[in-house]
Amino acid sequence: MGNSYLAIDIGASSGRCILGRLEGGRMVLEEVHRFENRQLRRGGHDCWDIDRLWQGILDGLKACKVRGAVPATVGIDTWAVDFVLLDKDGRMAGDAVAYRDSRTDGVPEQAERLVDPAQLYARTGIQKQNFNTLYQLLALKQEHPEQLAAAESLLMIPDYFGYLLTGVKKQEYTNATSTNLVNAADKTWDRELIRAYGLPDKLFGELSAPGTAVGRLRPEIAAEVGFDATVILPATHDTGSAFLAVPARDDEAVYLSSGTWSLLGVENPQPITSEASRAQNFTNEGGAWYRYRYLKNIMGLWMIQSVRRELNGADYVAGKARAPWQLDVKAGERQWSFPDLIAAAEAAADFDAVVDANDPAFLAPDSMIAAVQSACAAAGQPVPRTVGQLMQCVYRSLTVCYRDAIRGLEKLTGKKYTSINIVGGGCQDMYLNRMTARTTGLPVWAGPVEGTAIGNLMVQMIAAGELKDLADARACVRSSFDIREIPAV
Repeated sequence: MGNSYLAIDIGASSGRCILGRLEGGRMVLEEVHRFENRQLRRGGHDCWDIDRLWQGILDGLKACKVRGAVPATVGIDTWAVDFVLLDKDGRMAGDAVAYRDSRTDGVPEQAERLVDPAQLYARTGIQKQNFNTLYQLLALKQEHPEQLAAAESLLMIPDYFGYLLTGVKKQEYTNATSTNLVNAADKTWDRELIRAYGLPDKLFGELSAPGTAVGRLRPEIAAEVGFDATVILPATHDTGSAFLAVPARDDEAVYLSSGTWSLLGVENPQPITSEASRAQNFTNEGGAWYRYRYLKNIMGLWMIQSVRRELNGADYVAGKARAPWQLDVKAGERQWSFPDLIAAAEAAADFDAVVDANDPAFLAPDSMIAAVQSACAAAGQPVPRTVGQLMQCVYRSLTVCYRDAIRGLEKLTGKKYTSINIVGGGCQDMYLNRMTARTTGLPVWAGPVEGTAIGNLMVQMIAAGELKDLADARACVRSSFDIREIPAV
């Protein structure tokens, strides 16, 4: 048996520790540990439970030892935009506030008085979203300037966990681009922008590319988990890893990383930072080997996940009041599974109300159900009153967003796209896949499910010399995992 590699993939709702190895040229995966990710209310803000995530990582490493499958290297990926600040002693200078927190309300408009938004986009190519790291830093500057003053370094969430494992601070390129402070053409921090926004220059150091070795486990960590290993930077932005795992058959395929967010787009060799691109709010996220992920952020499965939590009686964040809603069931009356919700949506297939899934109203509402109902009412559309109608509205709205994003993509790139490749947990939802194929008029290729972890492992295996390059790694993915075709109808 050859070397094993460990992908630690942390999403908005859970983290997974997945071992990967090559057997006869095929990639084999083994999930060794899964742990919850949750948010806490601290100091009036929604914050990530960093201590819980760190314990989940340690438990995952220990699980490898128990299985007798010690990884040669370890890579960590998470969502983007969120960060921690470290003081001179390497301790957190404040909480890790979550991107769905409301602290950035009104901040983008303030930022526009410092730098023209057209100039910002032309330099960074990053779409305007209220939660971009730039706006979070400006919000922090207003509320807690003492934290910025005390900070000696800034680390994105996966960079911070890499630091806890090794004692080495690295700022990884793909995640850094989500800050809206990396120059798209130069592929490094835009110092002129950083000064224009009045942010401390010392927080922004050298950027490291995926495949870079961070370091060995700290001695005390190696002693605790029972082995030593090298931490390698994958594309630490989870979408960057997921896009690597797309087994596209040609250059006319649209990629869709389907999870809490739906990230729909293509890979480009150069960024597109035109005014037309800015008007459609497409983003140019940096990828491994400096390939640009040109994509649209769509609200995604977050809407479905939130509805399910509400129906099952759970609040989004403890301490938040839930807005009232009216459906044919009460919260907690029964426990709804995802298959239950899909069946309900299918039974209400003729309900045709549609909302804009990208409306900020759905980013972090006290009640997703009430938000959808209110949006339907405001648009003069039928208001969903049953679970089936609600779910049909959400599914239909997501697929309409996919269709419109592809149309915009075709206008901006001048290309005609002929298929959609879906990776990530959402590719298991065959009802959503069928609706996507029907609404867009394009065939859908669904899989692999563990796209993000696979992309993480691909970088580690290429760094180790077990896979030659990206083309070789994608060929390996095609031969290793079940990819289902859903024809356009």
